[in-house]
Parts: sequence; C-alpha cells; structure tokens
Amino acid sequence: MLKDVTPAHLAAAVRLVDTGDALLAPSITRRLVERFAPSAPRTGSGLATPAVHRDLAALTPREREVLTLMGRGLSNSELARELTLSEATVKTHVARIFAKLTLRDRAQAVVLAYETGLVSPGESAADSP
Repeated sequence: MLKDVTPAHLAAAVRLVDTGDALLAPSITRRLVERFAPSAPRTGSGLATPAVHRDLAALTPREREVLTLMGRGLSNSELARELTLSEATVKTHVARIFAKLTLRDRAQAVVLAYETGLVSPGESAADSP
C-alpha cells in the first residue's frame, strides 16, 4: 500500500491479506504495466486495436467492460459508481472474469487487459468513457 492510502482502504487491505490474498495498489500495478508492457498497436485514428484473445470470447460484453475498467485501475467501489451497479454485482462480475479466464488476482487481470489491448499504456481511470 502507498503511504497516502485512506484508513478505509488500509482496513480493507488488512482484511484482504488476512484471508490469504495478495494486494497491489491499482496505481502501482498501472505504473508497472506502463513501464514494462509493450505499447499496443495503433490504428489510423490513434486508438488501440484490441487483440483477439481466445479467452476473452468467453466474457460477456459487461464482463469485458469491467475487465477494461479494472485494467485502468478502478477499485470495486469505483467500478460500481462508474457502471451504476451495486458493489455486490461488481464483485460477481470480477469473480466470473477470474473464473472464466483462470486468473488468480487483479494483477493478472490488469496484465491480461494490457496484453489483449483492452487497455493501452498511459490510459487511466480518468480515460473511462
């Protein structure tokens, strides 16, 4: 966790780690991916062209949207606000994404979002549609 984390996020992180999960702040994940992920190919319009990944075909359009926003660093509560959903519904989408794509955690989901072109280096939560 970063030193500027809110008390609520710190408490949530402690609970998460207590259950045996790992935690990496979305901003740290984004910085790592921006530094080490290759740039996605660009079209003439300047937009990234999402690569076709066989596993992504298993996702519903909403799950792809959730994965894209997770890749941009949004937390579950931010996803809920952005998509006008309850946090419980967001958690269900996240769990289904993990199961369908056999992902262990959010870090793997973020890497996959970058590798498949759903998110490009330099994009952030502020770039959300």
